[in-house]
Amino acid sequence: MSEKKEVLPELNIGLVGHVDHGKTTLTQSLSGKWADTHSEEIKRGITIRLGYANTTVYKCPECKDPECYSTSKKCPNCKTKGIPLRNISLIDAPGHETLMATMLSGAAIMDAALLMISANEECPQPQTREHLMALEISGIKDIIIVQNKIDLVPEEQVLENYKQIKKFVKGTIAENVPIIPISAQQNINVDVLIKTIQENFKSKELDKTKDPIFLIARSFDINKPGSLIKNMNGGVLGGSLKQGLLKIGEKIGLRPGIKTEKDGKISWEPVKTKIIGLEKGGKQLKELTPGGSAGILTELDPSIVKSDSLVGNLAGVEDKVPKVWHELNLKPVLLERVVGSKSDLKTEDIKINENLMLNINATVTVGMVTSATKDAVKVKLKVPICAQEKDRITISRLIGSRWRLIGYSEIN
Repeated sequence: MSEKKEVLPELNIGLVGHVDHGKTTLTQSLSGKWADTHSEEIKRGITIRLGYANTTVYKCPECKDPECYSTSKKCPNCKTKGIPLRNISLIDAPGHETLMATMLSGAAIMDAALLMISANEECPQPQTREHLMALEISGIKDIIIVQNKIDLVPEEQVLENYKQIKKFVKGTIAENVPIIPISAQQNINVDVLIKTIQENFKSKELDKTKDPIFLIARSFDINKPGSLIKNMNGGVLGGSLKQGLLKIGEKIGLRPGIKTEKDGKISWEPVKTKIIGLEKGGKQLKELTPGGSAGILTELDPSIVKSDSLVGNLAGVEDKVPKVWHELNLKPVLLERVVGSKSDLKTEDIKINENLMLNINATVTVGMVTSATKDAVKVKLKVPICAQEKDRITISRLIGSRWRLIGYSEIN
C-alpha cells in the first residue's frame, strides 16, 4: 500500500438531497466531523455553505463473512487494525430550496454523489427531484441512493418508501443504482454503505499534463484576531484541482478576480499571488495533484479572502488562466418541466429582458437576456465568470420568489 493512497484524497463525493434528510449527520458518521460550523448553520440547524470533510476507507483483514468496511482505523467488530484502501473527500451540500445555487456550485467539484432520501417522508420531495436533475445535468453518473432514517418508521413503511424511490428514479440516470437503507444517527448499515462506495465509486484518472485549473469553492482567513503582523499567514483558497499540477513557490493568477470601483465604474481586476503551502487530506504537500479537496496557502492579504469572497474564481499558472466572460452566447437545452416546483409547471421559452441564474464550475452569477430565439440566447452577466469553452452551465429561472432549474447549455 503506497503512502499516497493511504493519506491523500482521490475522490470528491457529494452528499445531496432534500433538507433535513441526514446529509450532515452521515458526513459526521463517516468522518467524525460535523460539517455545519458556521454560526448561522448551528443556530438554524441546516447546512448553508458547502461543508467539507476527509475520511479514509479501511477494510478488516480478519472479518470475512461478512466483510467489514469502516472509516475507523480499528475494525468495529474485532478491533483488528484495518487496511487503508483510499482517502475520500466528502462535500456536504445544502438541501434547502433557497440554497440551490450553493448546491449547484458544489456539484462542479463532485466526482460522485450520495443522494439522501428519508424513509419517514414521501418520495420524492421537491429538492430530491431538483438535486437528482442537477447531478444529471452536471454529468455525475456515479450515484448511490441512501435511504436514511430507517430506525424512525416501521418496516412496512421502509418498504413502501423503497417502492416510491424505485418509481421516482425510473427513467433517470439513477434507475439502476444501489439503494442502501441506513440510519446515520444510529450507525445502522453504514458499513454496508462504505463497502458499496468502495465497490461502485472508482477513482478517476485525471490529466496532470494540462495547464492547471483550480476551482475555488472556499476562501478564508486562518489568522486569529489580534495576531501580530509578523506572525500572520496569507489567505487560503479551498477547492479542487480539476487538472494539471500546482507546486509550492509557483506564481498563480485568479480570474475574474476582485471587484473594484473607480469613477463610478465597476470592473474586475485579476489577482496574482504565490503559493506558500499546499494541503490535502490533512497532509502538507510540495506538489498538488488532481482529485479530492485541497487548500492553497497564498501570499494574498487575508482581508481579500474573508467570508468566501473569492468563491467562483479559477486559479492557475500565471497568465494561463482561462478566459473571462462578460457575455455568453448559449444554446439552451430546456427541460420539459420546471424542477423543484411543488406544482407541475411546463418550462416556457426564455424571453428577452429576463434574468437568469447561471451556475458554472464553482460560481454563480445572474445574467440579463439581451436577445433570444428558440435555439440561441445571449446573456449579459452582472458578475463575469472565468471558464473554458464547452464548460457546462446550468440555467435557473426566478419563479415566484425562488430560482428553479429549467435547463443547461455549453459555453460557445
